[in-house]
Amino acid sequence: MNFENNLSFAQTLDEADQLRHFRSQFIFPKHNNKDFIYLCGNSLGLQPKVSADVLKGQLDNWANYAVEGWFDGNEPWMFYHKELKKLMAPIVGALPAEVCPMNTLTVNLHLLMVSFYQPKGKRFKIIMEGGAFPSDQYAIESQVRFHGFDPKEAIIEVFPKEGEEILHTDDILAKIKENADDIALVLFGGINYYTGQWYDMKTITKAGHEIGAIVGWDLAHAAGNVPVKLHDWDVDFACWCSYKYQNSGPGGISGIFVHEKNFNNNNLNRFAGWWGYQENKRFKMEKGFIPEPGADGWQVSCTQVMPMALYHASLQLFEQAGFIEPLRIKSITLTNYLEFIINEVNKTLGITQYKIITPKTPEDRGAQLSIIAQQEGKQIFDGLMANHVLGDWREPNVIRLSAVPLYNSFEDVFLAGQALLKVSLDILKIKI
Repeated sequence: MNFENNLSFAQTLDEADQLRHFRSQFIFPKHNNKDFIYLCGNSLGLQPKVSADVLKGQLDNWANYAVEGWFDGNEPWMFYHKELKKLMAPIVGALPAEVCPMNTLTVNLHLLMVSFYQPKGKRFKIIMEGGAFPSDQYAIESQVRFHGFDPKEAIIEVFPKEGEEILHTDDILAKIKENADDIALVLFGGINYYTGQWYDMKTITKAGHEIGAIVGWDLAHAAGNVPVKLHDWDVDFACWCSYKYQNSGPGGISGIFVHEKNFNNNNLNRFAGWWGYQENKRFKMEKGFIPEPGADGWQVSCTQVMPMALYHASLQLFEQAGFIEPLRIKSITLTNYLEFIINEVNKTLGITQYKIITPKTPEDRGAQLSIIAQQEGKQIFDGLMANHVLGDWREPNVIRLSAVPLYNSFEDVFLAGQALLKVSLDILKIKI
């Protein structure tokens, strides 16, 4: 598509957008009584308007039924997670039995590593991307220490080549092959939080299995953003937060995936709790843990009803939108337009003030673009906020902008570009 840097063109794209009506179903934050142009869904998704009603419905159940709400009402809490499972599965390419909403992301990562990180003899190492989100780094460090290993010896990090920002798949595969006899677990983020790079999950999973390793993924920035096929790609396990692209609210409930091939593996360790016990015998309170079949068997504590309600509200919007595929089609065009607009700003400034470090090809990125500001980055970011554009900032000089297809428009992107140009001219003292 030949893009144009003008409002009329952006509005024409919006008029042709079959998903445009979803925008009206979200609440946009305001600055000086004016809606922000919100490009921060990679950090926290907007609140669906229906969230308040769905949450109130569960508060009413609490008020009306009290403890009997676990078994009475239209959505008994005892089984509420099953309603979500049906809607979660298409978002990550799974069977409903393979997913479960529970806990928060890093808690789930720890619980899953209890099962799937099983070092034996020489095979004790974990391979991950260098520069992973700190929470992943801390979790993995603590897990290898728990098993008695030094993180410096047990963790293999794959970094970009000198002078580059992103990882090449061939370099990841080469590092896996180089350490084939030592790796117990391959554990990457599906999309890197800093660069926005979407790793070749299918190819990396296959390579990990070929050397006899377990393969897991942290999908914090991928679930609800890009199409993943966890079941078909034979991924062993995965987990994700739901408050970014899936709009479940700050600290929203997490999700897990466990491939069905692992359901009957009695060699997997678990940190068990009674909510993961066989559902039809749970209230007999008997000793000896017998897991509920499927991913539900990894549950520890009882259903978090209110966080699930907020997640449920957003998942129903995904269902109405046709889940990921229609959103992905729009997302590719929306992100391409954002890239075009940023490059247009550089052209007008007459310098390459903004360097996009996110891969250029759609198959290697989702909705997020990470942009290095060569000069006065934090001042530029603050200027954008003052001009009603809300992205987010990552030290030392990266502005992350994410145009989310459920609620962002092409007009948003154009107007963000206009604000970026204005702020840049003012701060950099450039005359055109």
